[in-house]
Amino acid sequence: MLMQPIVIDEAAAPPLAPVELPIDLDHLSRMTLGERSLEREVLALFDRQADMLLMRMRQAPSATVAASAHTLKGSARGIGAWRVASAAEAVEQASAAELTAAIGALGVAIDEAKAAIASLLRAH
Repeated sequence: MLMQPIVIDEAAAPPLAPVELPIDLDHLSRMTLGERSLEREVLALFDRQADMLLMRMRQAPSATVAASAHTLKGSARGIGAWRVASAAEAVEQASAAELTAAIGALGVAIDEAKAAIASLLRAH
């Protein structure tokens, strides 16, 4: 008896690992008690703060970068921007030799979060 090959529709299969969005909307909603206006406000604040802190990190002496990274890590955790928080923590812990690459990776994570924030602010 010949067996028919099994065809798997990969598009219908769930990902092997959960997809992490730039902003965890469930976390954001919990932190803002589901108030849309407060969500918009904290997202806009984070958007501005992330730019300011990243610029400061790029211009500051390496000895003072960790403080800005720590501030950004806390803010990112507050809105559910887990990639930004992780990248900020990497900057916070980076050696002088690793710092430029870590700040570059943080910039990429911030850009992703800012794009998501822009989309969310347009949708609300």
